[in-house]
Amino acid sequence: MVKPVFFKAQASSLIATAIDFALTIFLVEVIHVFEIVAAALGTITGGVVNFLLGRNWVFKAGAQPIPKQAFRYVLVWIGNFFLNIAGMTFMVNLMHANYIFSKIFVSLLVGVFYNYLLQGKYVFK
Repeated sequence: MVKPVFFKAQASSLIATAIDFALTIFLVEVIHVFEIVAAALGTITGGVVNFLLGRNWVFKAGAQPIPKQAFRYVLVWIGNFFLNIAGMTFMVNLMHANYIFSKIFVSLLVGVFYNYLLQGKYVFK
């Protein structure tokens, strides 16, 4: 049976992703920032939102020291960042895929197979 925390984690990820994507698309389409740079800035912003939601709502780990959680989150997030940017770079530059499709596809893979597991087992335990 799937635990309620899984659904909260997916909701948190969806909120952070929406902010990430909105910023990325705004930077590319309105400000005309290079797609990979825009994706990086979106990913950073989404990461901050996801940490705050994970700590205070999903895993209810607000009583634990912020520096310890933040350090662990940053370690996991660095892996997330590089997986997302590498995957998007591969899809955009080598496969010539649309940057929005690439970001969605890569984000889903990384979110399900990397983020949820490490956040629950390592960051907010």
